[in-house]
Amino acid sequence: MKKLLLSMLFCLCIVNAKAQSDTISITYSNEAIEEVFRRIENLTPYKFYFHQKWTEDKKISGSFTNKPIDFIVEEILKTTNSNYYITKDKKIILTGNLIVYNALPEGFNDKKSSDNKTKNTDDISDVPVFFNEKKSNNSTQIETVRVGKASKTSNRKVFNLSGKVIDFATGNTLSNVSLRVVNTNEGVTTNNNGFYSLELPLGEHIIDITSLGFQKITKRVIIYNDGSLDFELFEDLEELDEVLIEADIDENTRETITGLTKLDVKNIKTIPLVLGERDVLKVATTLPGISKAGEGSSGYNVRGGKEDQNLILLDGGVIYNPSHFFGLFSALNPFSIGEVNIYKGNIPAEFGGRLSSVFDLKTKKANKTKVTGEASVGPVTSNISLELPVVKEKSSLLVGGRGAYSNWILKLLDDKDISKSSASFYDFIAKYDHEINQNNNLSVTGYYSKDNFSISSDSLFSYENRLVSLKWDTKINKKNTGSVQLTNSNYAFNILYDGEAINDFDLGYNLNETELKLKVKYLHNKDLSFDYGLAGKIYNINPGEKKPAGSSSIVSPIVLPKEKALESAAFISAKYNVTEDFAINAGLRYVNYSFLGDIAQRTYLQGEPKSAATVKDTLYFGNNETVKTYGGPEARISGRYFITPDVSVKASYSNMYQFIHTLSNNTTASPIDTWKLSDLNIEPQKSQQYSLGLFTNFSDNLYEVSLEGYYKTTNNVLDYKVGAELLLNTTLETEVLQGKGKSYGLEFLLKKSKGNLNGWIGYTYSKSSIKLDSPFPEEVVNKGQYFPANFDKPHDFSLVSNYKITKRFSASMNFVYQTGRPVTYPVGSYYQNGQEIVVYSDRNKFRIPDYYRLDLSFNVEGNHKVNKLAHSFWNVSVYNVLGRNNPYSVFFVSEGGEIKAKQASVFSIPIPTITYNLKF
Repeated sequence: MKKLLLSMLFCLCIVNAKAQSDTISITYSNEAIEEVFRRIENLTPYKFYFHQKWTEDKKISGSFTNKPIDFIVEEILKTTNSNYYITKDKKIILTGNLIVYNALPEGFNDKKSSDNKTKNTDDISDVPVFFNEKKSNNSTQIETVRVGKASKTSNRKVFNLSGKVIDFATGNTLSNVSLRVVNTNEGVTTNNNGFYSLELPLGEHIIDITSLGFQKITKRVIIYNDGSLDFELFEDLEELDEVLIEADIDENTRETITGLTKLDVKNIKTIPLVLGERDVLKVATTLPGISKAGEGSSGYNVRGGKEDQNLILLDGGVIYNPSHFFGLFSALNPFSIGEVNIYKGNIPAEFGGRLSSVFDLKTKKANKTKVTGEASVGPVTSNISLELPVVKEKSSLLVGGRGAYSNWILKLLDDKDISKSSASFYDFIAKYDHEINQNNNLSVTGYYSKDNFSISSDSLFSYENRLVSLKWDTKINKKNTGSVQLTNSNYAFNILYDGEAINDFDLGYNLNETELKLKVKYLHNKDLSFDYGLAGKIYNINPGEKKPAGSSSIVSPIVLPKEKALESAAFISAKYNVTEDFAINAGLRYVNYSFLGDIAQRTYLQGEPKSAATVKDTLYFGNNETVKTYGGPEARISGRYFITPDVSVKASYSNMYQFIHTLSNNTTASPIDTWKLSDLNIEPQKSQQYSLGLFTNFSDNLYEVSLEGYYKTTNNVLDYKVGAELLLNTTLETEVLQGKGKSYGLEFLLKKSKGNLNGWIGYTYSKSSIKLDSPFPEEVVNKGQYFPANFDKPHDFSLVSNYKITKRFSASMNFVYQTGRPVTYPVGSYYQNGQEIVVYSDRNKFRIPDYYRLDLSFNVEGNHKVNKLAHSFWNVSVYNVLGRNNPYSVFFVSEGGEIKAKQASVFSIPIPTITYNLKF
């Protein structure tokens, strides 16, 4: 290969570089361009001069008979970005992106601008691109990249630059990376698959590429035509050590959607949590608007919503029970999670089926270049995650597993019944990611978790989650990207009673759903983009099956009829930057729900309460026959306006439908709660939510402050009658009530993201109440007035802080205070026929004692040598340092003729733990 400096091209003093009339015949098949050039040199007197990178190692095929040399060269270079120039002395010089001009276009000198060489050339189609290599002092520090192939015949003024942003260390693409064209209003962020697309005019542009946790890079890009350009980012370790949550430091003010919380999964390892287990969902509860009903509750309450009103997604598939070990641990492997977005205000139109929130969790893409992994060993659990390249730089596999050895810890618990119990759990996850080509990506995720526990010596409980997700992402064209996703989720629990042989039984429950979603993103321009698509979901529920266990059991079998439903939706949303300060995000989702046979449904006398005595008729529906249809439009709209460059105000409105409900008469969510579909007698829940907030950053984005209020109303909230029997009940509609709910609150967040001392303060004032009224006395609760919901806790305060003592040592603190949740107390008693009858207060009239807890931890990083086999991390923490006996529940027993109150606590003493983490 011969090299020739480009400067030689401009001093050739050639009057005419017209292609020669020489003709040749040549055939080549799947050969490198360089080899074809060599063959032409052997056949002709022509010699090629080029830089090897301009041929891009491409393989080409072709066959020509008596064709001019310039025609053949033109065809060879069609798949490259290189032009060429033929001299009179039979030299063929490749010029890269450039075209060699013999003369400037007519009128060029009159229109050329000294400041912007492409500024005044819109009317000239063949003007060359000029830029000054020495126009700035730091120009040598900025790499210059040429994109596209210059053309004399093109009349276009704007060209498309697209590509992806890659993590240099792992080879994975990076989402939400900001690309900004300096000194313009042009900019874009990469999508979920790390791809971007920019419309840029001909000529020179300086582009800044930034992402939290990575070093900023700047490139000078010379645009000649449409083309692609990938960027590689290097991890910025110092920044990662300091920032705790959220992606972009000023995104809280810029983001249009209200009530969006993003967690930086990489940096929650220092927060002290129960038993030293890293847990993204537990960290979420320290942020405003997200809480749990109790220390051992398995559900989450978001902005005054019930536990069943949260849609928890893992790679698009639903996780119905996200908890292990009585709600103390998340059921999600913390080493496998790459991104967490929690929508608690204006939920994007692509999501539906829940009223309060969407927890959108995505597993990370495994390293495509080398084997890496993480592992941890703690007092209760051990965890491992491996990232394995399958085809280097093309495909990878993530596998993770976690198990518990927790029986010893149960003996420390305050509740004597629980201290005699046993519990264990495990979960597995695997994700295969394959980059088919630059425009197509395929990913497959599989997840399974199982819990086994025994509260008493004669019963064994178990529950499990299973999920499979298949997703294909594609770049349709310059302005459109799309995805097709198929998911299947399964949740099941089982109760095996092994007591007296004649009463032994085996009880099971199963819920299965399958969803297909098609989504397209259309980028109209930098200010306007659309998301639209279709979604369809099929529910299949086995509400319960009880059968005798063992040959001696006389338990009568019970099998409840299966339930089936189809939920389908069409959605569209638009994000529009009306001005530089004002932006809106508006969406519409139309949802249709059909409850399907094969099933029997009862109808009841009009004007009478639902009971066995008021059954009017029983209707029978065949397989897939429509029993009842619900649905309608759901509006999602939010807006953001910058009052000043650092202060924005946001407002939103949304209405939602929810067609599936939990059935429980426990105070908090339980692993054996059942899910019930809306049918002929149970209507779907509906909600409307309004929110308004003020957001600002100050001190060069060192501090973030937000204040957001909301008001939400709900219809058809499902509750229960006093003494209701919900499990294995064939007439559930006679045991439940549907009423109204309302909630409102104010959320405050102060966060410091940088410096040796960092963390956040979160405070929420909220009220959540329910109204169960009816013309029939047996369906009225608390005289038909609003009363506090089980999870109503007006004051919720969290303080999370981390202090970096040195680069290796840090200390962390987590303090939580919450108002005690509501409870129903006995207020008196009387005797009737010699039997004492207890009189209870109105439902949820009283409260258990307030909850507060202080956790401390000390963190030790391994040495920071770059070339070492593995990096270690020790976490020594004490959970509940103050030994606060926080009540989990309050109950009442009769002792010596008196009714006495008792309280159960999960942890009533300090719990020290030490966890060793290894990353390699």
